[in-house]
Amino acid sequence: MRVEKGKVRAPEIGRVWLNSPPLSLRQLRGRAVLLDFWDYTCVNCIRTLPYVQAWHERYRDKGLTVIGVHTPEFTFAQYESNVERGIREFGLTYPVVIDSNRELWKAFANRYWPTKYLLDKDGYLRYGHFGEGAYAECEQVIQELLREIDPDVLLPEAMEAVREEDHAGAVCYRASGELYLGNRRGRIGNEGGFKEDAIGDYQFNGELEENFFYANGRWASTAEYFEAVEDAPHTLHLKYEASAVNLVMACPRASSGEVVVLQDGIPLTPRQATRDTRFREAGPNSARQSYVIVDSARMYSLVDNHEFGAHTLELQCATGVAAFAFTFTSCVDPVASALTTANPSDL
Repeated sequence: MRVEKGKVRAPEIGRVWLNSPPLSLRQLRGRAVLLDFWDYTCVNCIRTLPYVQAWHERYRDKGLTVIGVHTPEFTFAQYESNVERGIREFGLTYPVVIDSNRELWKAFANRYWPTKYLLDKDGYLRYGHFGEGAYAECEQVIQELLREIDPDVLLPEAMEAVREEDHAGAVCYRASGELYLGNRRGRIGNEGGFKEDAIGDYQFNGELEENFFYANGRWASTAEYFEAVEDAPHTLHLKYEASAVNLVMACPRASSGEVVVLQDGIPLTPRQATRDTRFREAGPNSARQSYVIVDSARMYSLVDNHEFGAHTLELQCATGVAAFAFTFTSCVDPVASALTTANPSDL
């Protein structure tokens, strides 16, 4: 989305800053500014961060200032310590302003995570993009704004895509939609629905439908999350279409908790594993288990199939694990997918 030059001036920003002393857009006049609205638990935000960090490194000495605007979706993401941990995890070195009260979100009339706005040297809004993608277009506008500052500036060639599925020719399928587990926005398939803001027993043994989650065991239902409580088996079931599945989780009343992951009724293979997956032998007569350890409030990668498909997921959750939202990814590189499918030696 390009904006006509000189028409819309951006509002001022900032109170609490990380990686930087406080900045103001007035102070930054004469420089191009990239504002990136993000949340450290948002999968689409996380996938854009390598580009944002790279643009900071490439162009900060050419006249660009990158500012991450951290606007949290969940209550736990309001805490600065959690945001700082996310910044370290993703290796971000550009300034980040905390927007826990959504002041900047509202000032920009923003609606999506992530959203990128580019401001010119006079503080006017010149470009905006919602969601993932358009990386080459965004970098092109960055370079245009830098040449407006200095027509003789020496700029590098546009960067290459950082993932196979970001290249031209990648295919993005229509994946299952984001699925919340808190009772304010969640969609539970159990008969009778949520036992709102209460602890209750949940039972289900029927057919799974897409766009719902299903629970067995004793759970506490809150507006934001669904928490496994008391000593009993706790399972979540999901039918989905995607290439990969993520789940925002935390342990509000415990230091950590464990979630055993089964896809289509069996443990994950090494090829389906993510950076969060662990494996162990369950016993002499038992199959190997795949699981994740929930030890901080963040998004966890549950499974990565590297190709789009329909599957079922079963999560066996320890007491204390709280689940907030499932998210799904759907873009795959056909060539890379075909190569890994044709070489099943690591399955």
